[in-house]
Amino acid sequence: MAQVQGQILPTSQASNIVPEPVRDGIDLHINGEHYRHTGDPQMPLLWYLRDVLRLTGTKYAGEHGENGADLILLGDKPVSAITLPMSSLADKSVTTVEGLAANDGTLHPLQQAFIDEDAIGCGYCTPGWLISGVALLRRKPKPGDDDIDQLPNLCRCGCQTRVRHAIKRAAAGKAAQP
Repeated sequence: MAQVQGQILPTSQASNIVPEPVRDGIDLHINGEHYRHTGDPQMPLLWYLRDVLRLTGTKYAGEHGENGADLILLGDKPVSAITLPMSSLADKSVTTVEGLAANDGTLHPLQQAFIDEDAIGCGYCTPGWLISGVALLRRKPKPGDDDIDQLPNLCRCGCQTRVRHAIKRAAAGKAAQP
């Protein structure tokens, strides 16, 4: 007897079962994990993250990613997830806000600085701010106000001043340690 998809089949029937070949798809890495997308190659990354992988930190920011809430890191560059079709991501590495923390759960210094500075209003824009802030800190470890002002994010809750303080806190290495 052999078990196939929860059914017990006589051995003679089980030997006639041929596994389905691996589907062609788009291979990519998201937060260090390998994934293969076998669906519509024009599907925006945002919907793959949210609807398929259930990584809901990246938010919808309009058809063109107008407010920065849908930013992800493509390599080290912040990019709008709604504007990226899956077909453009073959063999690429993507980091979402869920991938910023260490594997042991230790927050990224900027995540901790956002907590320390209470830089979270309603929270909708926070993932995008974190992604663009991390990219800025990687590019420019000691950013000034002008650098922070160039970030593409919008906050309708008025947290921009606290976000600025959080980015500077992280840059100075002053985020609270767990």
